[in-house]
Amino acid sequence: MSELDRHGNLFGAVAVAVADLTVDRAGSPVGGSLSDAAALSAMYHFLDRPSVDQLRRVLGLTHSGAVRLVDRLAADGLVERSGGPDGRTRSVVLTRKGRAAAHRVAAARAELLVGLLDGLSASERRTLHELIGKVAANLVDVKDGGAWVCRLCDTRACGRDEGRCAVANAAAVKYA
Repeated sequence: MSELDRHGNLFGAVAVAVADLTVDRAGSPVGGSLSDAAALSAMYHFLDRPSVDQLRRVLGLTHSGAVRLVDRLAADGLVERSGGPDGRTRSVVLTRKGRAAAHRVAAARAELLVGLLDGLSASERRTLHELIGKVAANLVDVKDGGAWVCRLCDTRACGRDEGRCAVANAAAVKYA
């Protein structure tokens, strides 16, 4: 196996483990579903009253998959459907219970990531940030929908509003 393969393999294993551990640590009511956790997180951090179609695109689901996800979240009291911007669409809105669940997802993810990076020096953290930023920017080119890499991200932590998010910047170049 080449050096590139070893590094890519390790990076992939870490990515999957971080996603799994985020859902595990967020606990109920996300019920072990990464899509549920991602939907709550996206609506909590950056999606304001999305339509089912917009939520579908962000999560990379089929239309029927997104409808089932919204039905499940609504049945659990985490979201409500409300009127959309026009008479043809409906928006999905977090309930108070949904905001609390989304906050738990964000807090569990933050606690996990802080712990995983705990042994790195400031210099190692800067290097890791630079390298992972390049990899994350590459995702914009290979992922369907490009910019929706950040569905579990805390967009305040990445500096998106200040123009410091590698993914948002790569998406702006690609789609501008």
